[in-house]
Amino acid sequence: MRTRRNLDHNRPDRSKRAGFTLVEVLLAMAILLLGSVGIISFLTFGGATARHAQLRTQAASAVEAVEADIERHMFPYENGELGDPVEFKERPVPGVSGVVYGAKAFQNPDLPREYRIDIQMSWQSAGVKRGKTWSMLRIREVPFGERLRREFIERELLGGSGGFKQNNSSSEKSDEDKQ
Repeated sequence: MRTRRNLDHNRPDRSKRAGFTLVEVLLAMAILLLGSVGIISFLTFGGATARHAQLRTQAASAVEAVEADIERHMFPYENGELGDPVEFKERPVPGVSGVVYGAKAFQNPDLPREYRIDIQMSWQSAGVKRGKTWSMLRIREVPFGERLRREFIERELLGGSGGFKQNNSSSEKSDEDKQ
């Protein structure tokens, strides 16, 4: 009669092959660690890129706010006349806290209506005062908002129709056709 021991003779001993070897476990952990480090580095890089984009957007908004403020207030408009350029010192940037700017206009000797405006913007970051300087060209003219105000409001107050002048060539032709 055959015993159970004889039937299992062709099979390998279970105690020798049960589970994973230490080398297999270490190799699986190394692959998992390498993949985790790669994913974390991508997440960190993505976060830094998003922060950089946010800071650049805020800086562009501050520059646009400064340029719009200069357009409105650099050449004061009083009694229907444009005044001489005003120098700005430590003026707060509209809509941005903790940022100030200064601006000074220099007239072009060849073109009296043209001015170069030098702008210095400064702010505090991590306890360090930082700054940026740039120049822009501006023509001495009535600001756009004031031109719109005069076009719509003053005309209406003076009894005009308000709004922009319309081309009356079509109405003139119809009057000529009637004769």
